[in-house]
Amino acid sequence: MFTSIEYKNIKEKSVTGRYVINEQIFSVLEKLPSEFSVSYIGDSVQKRKIYSVTVGNGSNRILMWSQMHGNESTTTKAVLDLLNYLQQDSKEVDTIKANCTLHIIPMLNPDGAHAYTRINANEIDLNRDAQNQTQPESTILMAAYKKFKPNYCFNLHDQRTIFNVGTTNKPATVSFLAPAHNEERTISKTRGVSMQLIVAMNSELQKIIPGQVGRYDDGFNANCVGDTFQMLHIPTILFESGHYPNDYERETTRELIYISLLKAISTISLGTIPSYSQEDYTTIPENGKLFFDVLIGNAEKINSSLDPNTDIGILFKETLINGVLEFVPAIEKVGKLTKSYFGHKTYNCLKEEELFILKKEPFIELLKEYIA
Repeated sequence: MFTSIEYKNIKEKSVTGRYVINEQIFSVLEKLPSEFSVSYIGDSVQKRKIYSVTVGNGSNRILMWSQMHGNESTTTKAVLDLLNYLQQDSKEVDTIKANCTLHIIPMLNPDGAHAYTRINANEIDLNRDAQNQTQPESTILMAAYKKFKPNYCFNLHDQRTIFNVGTTNKPATVSFLAPAHNEERTISKTRGVSMQLIVAMNSELQKIIPGQVGRYDDGFNANCVGDTFQMLHIPTILFESGHYPNDYERETTRELIYISLLKAISTISLGTIPSYSQEDYTTIPENGKLFFDVLIGNAEKINSSLDPNTDIGILFKETLINGVLEFVPAIEKVGKLTKSYFGHKTYNCLKEEELFILKKEPFIELLKEYIA
């Protein structure tokens, strides 16, 4: 491992789970030592305060922002862990601070975070507002970009549980993208650097989660922030936090994103980007969309209205109920699925032991009540 500091010693334990809001961020930022410059940089639509943190004094200037989609909090937790790491007394930390300056916006969309929605309070997807800049959160990010003048940009997100790696049955636990800068998706110098940094992170993650790193779709959209910054000739990377088995709270994925961030920053700090091959970027498989949260085979054994050999795929809808996030099951697809799709949890109703367990699941009523 490229750091001697164990993760358990730097994890920000006050912030866990999927529902992460502004007040939790404030409590962490308030405790940062004086070398961390915490700045109020503007208000959301509903007048929630947005803050940035700057640390280090090196020439490599890295801008990162998290939770521009309010219901995508895993990278926010990883950023808080990174801030804890940067407070440690170690040669590794000193080298990063000497060689890099980090400018971090831990939560860009606090209204969306509070409501646990992707969009902001005006029902706008901030990651489709890069050109028009219609929202206060969009202008705050662009103002930070123009003022800080970054050499690198990290765009931090979560992705759904549906994603797998390539055509395999491995979940896309972490995915990356070097965004395109034009419709042709050519490789500019700066996009090439993005690819090399992704290769560096992938090389580290493959030691921990082999086969569980994917490559996000690179269709060009100038309205997306990552594409916009790549168009401005700044190496930009999209981070996507995905599903790790039995980790719906994404605490394991959080650690993997922290490791990814630290690997990218260390690679920049040490000047070792050229040692990673741009060509290896395309060897990372593209994401597929072949997962259900639950895949039930031969469901006619539960619901006699179904034809023989009928399978049911269930997805969980993340739903905020009285301030508590719940994973509400819903039937997504019915048909012959088991040969084409995967389940994070699977049941074959022809097997008595699996059928016995399935009948105790809270979503069993969904299957009984389904009308074919």
